[in-house]
Amino acid sequence: MSNNESKPARPDLPPEVLVEWWQPFADYLAHERRYSGYTLRNYRQALADFVAWLQADNLPPGRLADLGPREIRDFVIEAQRRFGRRTLHNHVSGLRSFYKYWLRHGKVRRNPFVGVPLPKVERRLPKFLTEDQMLQLLAGPQRLLAKGEIDGFTALRDRLVMELLYGGGLRVSELAGLNYGAIEIDTGVARVVGKGNKERLCPLGRVATELVAKFKTEYARHTKPFSPVIVDGHHRRLPVRQVQLMLKRYLALAELPMDLTPHKLRHSYATHLLNAGADLRLVQELLGHAQLATTQVYTHVSVARLKDIHARAHPRG
Repeated sequence: MSNNESKPARPDLPPEVLVEWWQPFADYLAHERRYSGYTLRNYRQALADFVAWLQADNLPPGRLADLGPREIRDFVIEAQRRFGRRTLHNHVSGLRSFYKYWLRHGKVRRNPFVGVPLPKVERRLPKFLTEDQMLQLLAGPQRLLAKGEIDGFTALRDRLVMELLYGGGLRVSELAGLNYGAIEIDTGVARVVGKGNKERLCPLGRVATELVAKFKTEYARHTKPFSPVIVDGHHRRLPVRQVQLMLKRYLALAELPMDLTPHKLRHSYATHLLNAGADLRLVQELLGHAQLATTQVYTHVSVARLKDIHARAHPRG
Protein backbone atom coordinates (compact mmCIF):
# COMPACT_ATOMS: atom_id res chain seq x y z
CA MET A 1 0.00 0.00 0.00
CA SER A 2 1.48 3.35 -1.00
CA ASN A 3 1.68 6.37 1.29
CA ASN A 4 -1.13 8.01 -0.70
CA GLU A 5 -3.45 5.10 -0.12
CA SER A 6 -5.42 4.57 3.06
CA LYS A 7 -7.02 1.52 4.58
CA PRO A 8 -10.65 1.02 3.56
CA ALA A 9 -13.04 2.60 6.04
CA ARG A 10 -15.02 0.25 8.22
CA PRO A 11 -18.71 0.26 7.35
CA ASP A 12 -21.15 2.55 9.11
CA LEU A 13 -24.90 2.27 9.43
CA PRO A 14 -27.25 3.23 6.59
CA PRO A 15 -29.41 6.25 7.52
CA GLU A 16 -32.62 4.24 7.88
CA VAL A 17 -30.97 1.72 10.22
CA LEU A 18 -29.30 4.52 12.17
CA VAL A 19 -32.59 6.31 12.85
CA GLU A 20 -35.03 3.41 13.18
CA TRP A 21 -32.90 0.73 14.80
CA TRP A 22 -29.70 2.06 16.30
CA GLN A 23 -30.60 5.40 17.91
CA PRO A 24 -33.36 4.17 20.26
CA PHE A 25 -31.13 1.27 21.32
CA ALA A 26 -28.15 3.60 21.84
CA ASP A 27 -30.26 5.96 23.95
CA TYR A 28 -31.31 3.02 26.11
CA LEU A 29 -27.71 1.87 26.57
CA ALA A 30 -26.45 5.36 27.40
CA HIS A 31 -29.23 6.63 29.66
CA GLU A 32 -30.74 3.54 31.28
CA ARG A 33 -27.87 1.07 31.25
CA ARG A 34 -25.24 3.81 31.62
CA TYR A 35 -22.84 2.09 29.24
CA SER A 36 -19.65 3.91 28.34
CA GLY A 37 -19.05 5.65 25.03
CA TYR A 38 -16.44 2.97 24.29
CA THR A 39 -19.04 0.20 24.64
CA LEU A 40 -21.56 2.11 22.51
CA ARG A 41 -18.96 2.54 19.80
CA ASN A 42 -18.21 -1.19 19.78
CA TYR A 43 -21.92 -2.12 19.69
CA ARG A 44 -22.49 0.28 16.82
CA GLN A 45 -19.57 -1.18 14.88
CA ALA A 46 -20.89 -4.70 15.48
CA LEU A 47 -24.28 -3.71 14.06
CA ALA A 48 -22.68 -1.87 11.13
CA ASP A 49 -20.57 -4.93 10.23
CA PHE A 50 -23.65 -7.13 10.44
CA VAL A 51 -25.74 -4.82 8.23
CA ALA A 52 -22.88 -4.63 5.71
CA TRP A 53 -22.84 -8.43 5.60
CA LEU A 54 -26.60 -8.48 4.98
CA GLN A 55 -26.19 -6.06 2.09
CA ALA A 56 -23.28 -8.03 0.63
CA ASP A 57 -25.51 -11.11 0.72
CA ASN A 58 -28.26 -9.16 -1.09
CA LEU A 59 -30.40 -9.01 2.03
CA PRO A 60 -31.92 -5.56 2.62
CA PRO A 61 -31.49 -3.92 6.05
CA GLY A 62 -35.24 -4.33 6.49
CA ARG A 63 -34.60 -8.02 6.95
CA LEU A 64 -33.26 -7.25 10.44
CA ALA A 65 -36.77 -7.91 11.75
CA ASP A 66 -37.16 -11.48 10.49
CA LEU A 67 -33.78 -13.19 10.39
CA GLY A 68 -33.58 -16.80 11.47
CA PRO A 69 -30.91 -19.23 12.74
CA ARG A 70 -29.72 -20.13 9.21
CA GLU A 71 -28.76 -16.57 8.32
CA ILE A 72 -27.03 -16.09 11.67
CA ARG A 73 -25.02 -19.29 11.25
CA ASP A 74 -23.95 -18.12 7.79
CA PHE A 75 -22.92 -14.76 9.25
CA VAL A 76 -20.86 -16.37 12.04
CA ILE A 77 -19.11 -18.71 9.59
CA GLU A 78 -18.17 -15.82 7.32
CA ALA A 79 -17.22 -13.52 10.22
CA GLN A 80 -14.68 -16.06 11.47
CA ARG A 81 -12.61 -15.29 8.39
CA ARG A 82 -12.50 -11.57 9.27
CA PHE A 83 -12.41 -11.42 13.05
CA GLY A 84 -10.52 -13.08 15.83
CA ARG A 85 -12.49 -15.30 18.18
CA ARG A 86 -12.65 -12.75 21.00
CA THR A 87 -13.81 -9.97 18.65
CA LEU A 88 -16.44 -12.27 17.18
CA HIS A 89 -17.74 -13.13 20.67
CA ASN A 90 -17.93 -9.43 21.52
CA HIS A 91 -19.77 -8.65 18.28
CA VAL A 92 -22.30 -11.42 18.84
CA SER A 93 -22.80 -10.31 22.45
CA GLY A 94 -23.61 -6.79 21.24
CA LEU A 95 -25.99 -8.06 18.57
CA ARG A 96 -27.69 -10.36 21.06
CA SER A 97 -28.32 -7.35 23.31
CA PHE A 98 -29.58 -5.37 20.33
CA TYR A 99 -32.18 -8.03 19.48
CA LYS A 100 -33.10 -8.51 23.13
CA TYR A 101 -33.98 -4.81 23.30
CA TRP A 102 -36.12 -4.89 20.15
CA LEU A 103 -37.79 -8.16 21.18
CA ARG A 104 -39.02 -6.42 24.34
CA HIS A 105 -40.28 -3.51 22.24
CA GLY A 106 -42.10 -5.74 19.75
CA LYS A 107 -40.07 -4.85 16.67
CA VAL A 108 -38.82 -8.43 16.20
CA ARG A 109 -40.45 -11.78 16.92
CA ARG A 110 -37.31 -13.67 18.01
CA ASN A 111 -33.74 -13.09 19.05
CA PRO A 112 -31.82 -14.98 16.37
CA PHE A 113 -28.51 -14.66 18.25
CA VAL A 114 -29.68 -16.72 21.24
CA GLY A 115 -27.95 -20.10 21.24
CA VAL A 116 -25.81 -19.38 18.17
CA PRO A 117 -22.74 -21.69 18.24
CA LEU A 118 -19.44 -19.84 18.50
CA PRO A 119 -15.81 -20.99 18.48
CA LYS A 120 -14.34 -21.31 21.95
CA VAL A 121 -12.16 -18.50 23.26
CA GLU A 122 -9.18 -19.25 25.43
CA ARG A 123 -9.45 -17.31 28.67
CA ARG A 124 -6.47 -14.99 28.94
CA LEU A 125 -5.06 -14.32 32.37
CA PRO A 126 -5.40 -10.62 33.19
CA LYS A 127 -2.21 -8.58 33.46
CA PHE A 128 -1.49 -7.06 36.83
CA LEU A 129 1.28 -5.34 38.76
CA THR A 130 3.11 -6.88 41.68
CA GLU A 131 2.93 -5.10 45.01
CA ASP A 132 6.47 -3.76 44.53
CA GLN A 133 5.59 -2.49 41.05
CA MET A 134 2.51 -0.76 42.46
CA LEU A 135 4.69 1.02 45.02
CA GLN A 136 7.00 2.21 42.24
CA LEU A 137 4.03 3.46 40.22
CA LEU A 138 2.38 5.23 43.15
CA ALA A 139 5.64 6.99 44.01
CA GLY A 140 5.73 8.67 40.57
CA PRO A 141 3.86 11.91 41.34
CA GLN A 142 6.03 12.67 44.38
CA ARG A 143 9.18 12.03 42.33
CA LEU A 144 8.09 14.49 39.64
CA LEU A 145 7.07 17.03 42.28
CA ALA A 146 10.49 16.79 43.94
CA LYS A 147 12.15 17.42 40.56
CA GLY A 148 9.91 20.44 39.94
CA GLU A 149 8.30 18.89 36.86
CA ILE A 150 4.73 19.13 38.20
CA ASP A 151 3.02 21.31 40.80
CA GLY A 152 1.44 20.28 44.10
CA PHE A 153 -2.09 20.16 42.67
CA THR A 154 -1.10 17.78 39.87
CA ALA A 155 1.01 15.58 42.15
CA LEU A 156 -1.78 15.09 44.68
CA ARG A 157 -4.48 14.69 42.01
CA ASP A 158 -2.46 12.08 40.09
CA ARG A 159 -1.64 10.13 43.24
CA LEU A 160 -5.32 10.24 44.20
CA VAL A 161 -6.34 8.88 40.80
CA MET A 162 -4.04 5.86 41.11
CA GLU A 163 -4.93 5.24 44.76
CA LEU A 164 -8.66 5.19 43.94
CA LEU A 165 -8.16 2.82 41.00
CA TYR A 166 -5.98 0.49 43.05
CA GLY A 167 -7.27 1.04 46.59
CA GLY A 168 -10.94 1.00 45.64
CA GLY A 169 -10.89 -1.22 42.55
CA LEU A 170 -12.83 1.38 40.55
CA ARG A 171 -13.28 1.20 36.81
CA VAL A 172 -11.82 4.24 35.09
CA SER A 173 -15.31 5.38 34.03
CA GLU A 174 -16.47 5.10 37.65
CA LEU A 175 -13.48 7.14 38.78
CA ALA A 176 -14.14 9.88 36.22
CA GLY A 177 -17.81 10.05 37.27
CA LEU A 178 -17.12 10.08 41.01
CA ASN A 179 -18.66 13.03 42.90
CA TYR A 180 -18.02 14.25 46.45
CA GLY A 181 -21.56 13.37 47.46
CA ALA A 182 -20.84 9.69 46.78
CA ILE A 183 -17.98 9.50 49.28
CA GLU A 184 -18.35 9.12 53.03
CA ILE A 185 -14.95 10.26 54.22
CA ASP A 186 -15.66 9.26 57.84
CA THR A 187 -16.20 5.62 56.86
CA GLY A 188 -13.93 5.55 53.80
CA VAL A 189 -16.68 4.14 51.56
CA ALA A 190 -17.90 5.35 48.16
CA ARG A 191 -21.21 4.64 46.44
CA VAL A 192 -20.30 3.81 42.85
CA VAL A 193 -22.64 3.39 39.90
CA GLY A 194 -21.14 0.76 37.63
CA LYS A 195 -22.16 -1.29 34.62
CA GLY A 196 -25.86 -1.82 34.12
CA ASN A 197 -26.63 1.21 36.31
CA LYS A 198 -25.92 -0.96 39.38
CA GLU A 199 -24.80 0.77 42.55
CA ARG A 200 -22.29 -0.83 44.89
CA LEU A 201 -20.36 0.21 47.99
CA CYS A 202 -16.59 0.42 47.57
CA PRO A 203 -14.26 0.63 50.58
CA LEU A 204 -11.53 2.96 49.32
CA GLY A 205 -8.83 2.09 51.79
CA ARG A 206 -7.19 4.30 54.40
CA VAL A 207 -4.62 5.90 52.07
CA ALA A 208 -7.09 6.79 49.32
CA THR A 209 -9.59 8.17 51.84
CA GLU A 210 -6.94 10.38 53.44
CA LEU A 211 -5.92 11.68 50.01
CA VAL A 212 -9.54 12.51 49.13
CA ALA A 213 -9.83 14.56 52.31
CA LYS A 214 -6.48 16.28 51.73
CA PHE A 215 -7.25 17.12 48.09
CA LYS A 216 -10.72 18.37 49.01
CA THR A 217 -9.30 20.66 51.71
CA GLU A 218 -6.25 21.97 49.87
CA TYR A 219 -7.19 22.16 46.20
CA ALA A 220 -10.88 21.57 45.44
CA ARG A 221 -12.85 24.67 44.45
CA HIS A 222 -16.22 22.94 44.24
CA THR A 223 -17.20 20.35 46.85
CA LYS A 224 -20.98 20.17 46.56
CA PRO A 225 -22.55 16.70 46.33
CA PHE A 226 -22.51 16.70 42.51
CA SER A 227 -19.05 18.28 42.18
CA PRO A 228 -16.47 15.97 40.55
CA VAL A 229 -13.63 14.65 42.69
CA ILE A 230 -11.11 14.19 39.87
CA VAL A 231 -10.64 17.45 37.98
CA ASP A 232 -8.23 19.10 35.55
CA GLY A 233 -6.31 22.33 36.10
CA HIS A 234 -9.46 24.34 35.36
CA HIS A 235 -11.40 22.28 37.96
CA ARG A 236 -13.51 20.57 35.33
CA ARG A 237 -14.22 16.85 35.43
CA LEU A 238 -11.19 14.95 34.11
CA PRO A 239 -12.10 12.82 31.06
CA VAL A 240 -11.30 9.10 30.93
CA ARG A 241 -8.83 9.67 28.11
CA GLN A 242 -6.78 12.07 30.25
CA VAL A 243 -6.63 9.48 33.03
CA GLN A 244 -5.30 6.94 30.53
CA LEU A 245 -2.63 9.34 29.24
CA MET A 246 -1.64 10.31 32.78
CA LEU A 247 -1.03 6.67 33.68
CA LYS A 248 1.27 6.26 30.65
CA ARG A 249 3.50 8.99 32.05
CA TYR A 250 3.95 7.22 35.37
CA LEU A 251 4.40 3.80 33.78
CA ALA A 252 7.29 5.21 31.77
CA LEU A 253 8.74 6.85 34.87
CA ALA A 254 8.62 3.55 36.78
CA GLU A 255 9.95 1.62 33.74
CA LEU A 256 6.84 -0.56 33.66
CA PRO A 257 5.15 -2.00 30.53
CA MET A 258 3.48 0.77 28.55
CA ASP A 259 0.57 -1.44 27.47
CA LEU A 260 -0.83 -1.43 31.01
CA THR A 261 -4.10 0.48 31.34
CA PRO A 262 -6.09 1.91 34.27
CA HIS A 263 -8.11 -1.30 34.24
CA LYS A 264 -4.94 -3.24 35.07
CA LEU A 265 -4.83 -1.42 38.41
CA ARG A 266 -8.26 -2.94 39.06
CA HIS A 267 -6.81 -6.34 38.09
CA SER A 268 -3.97 -5.72 40.56
CA TYR A 269 -6.48 -4.80 43.26
CA ALA A 270 -8.40 -8.08 42.82
CA THR A 271 -5.29 -10.23 42.55
CA HIS A 272 -3.67 -8.78 45.66
CA LEU A 273 -6.88 -9.27 47.65
CA LEU A 274 -7.09 -12.94 46.67
CA ASN A 275 -3.37 -13.50 47.24
CA ALA A 276 -3.88 -12.20 50.79
CA GLY A 277 -6.71 -14.68 51.40
CA ALA A 278 -9.84 -12.63 50.64
CA ASP A 279 -13.01 -14.64 49.96
CA LEU A 280 -13.82 -14.97 46.27
CA ARG A 281 -17.45 -13.93 46.67
CA LEU A 282 -16.41 -10.88 48.66
CA VAL A 283 -14.07 -9.86 45.84
CA GLN A 284 -16.92 -10.44 43.36
CA GLU A 285 -19.07 -8.02 45.35
CA LEU A 286 -16.29 -5.46 45.65
CA LEU A 287 -15.67 -5.54 41.89
CA GLY A 288 -19.37 -5.41 41.03
CA HIS A 289 -19.25 -8.54 38.88
CA ALA A 290 -22.66 -9.99 38.05
CA GLN A 291 -21.24 -13.50 37.60
CA LEU A 292 -18.81 -15.30 39.90
CA ALA A 293 -17.11 -16.80 36.83
CA THR A 294 -15.90 -13.32 35.87
CA THR A 295 -14.10 -13.02 39.20
CA GLN A 296 -12.72 -16.56 39.15
CA VAL A 297 -10.14 -15.63 36.50
CA TYR A 298 -8.18 -13.95 39.29
CA THR A 299 -7.88 -17.26 41.15
CA HIS A 300 -6.07 -18.58 38.06
CA VAL A 301 -3.68 -15.66 38.34
CA SER A 302 -3.03 -16.53 41.98
CA VAL A 303 -2.42 -20.19 41.14
CA ALA A 304 -0.11 -19.21 38.28
CA ARG A 305 1.87 -17.03 40.70
CA LEU A 306 2.15 -19.85 43.23
CA LYS A 307 3.34 -22.27 40.53
CA ASP A 308 5.96 -19.76 39.40
CA ILE A 309 7.24 -19.36 42.97
CA HIS A 310 7.34 -23.15 43.35
CA ALA A 311 9.23 -23.58 40.08
CA ARG A 312 11.86 -21.03 41.09
CA ALA A 313 12.23 -21.98 44.75
CA HIS A 314 11.74 -25.74 45.03
CA PRO A 315 14.58 -28.15 44.15
CA ARG A 316 12.07 -30.34 42.29
CA GLY A 317 10.38 -27.33 40.63
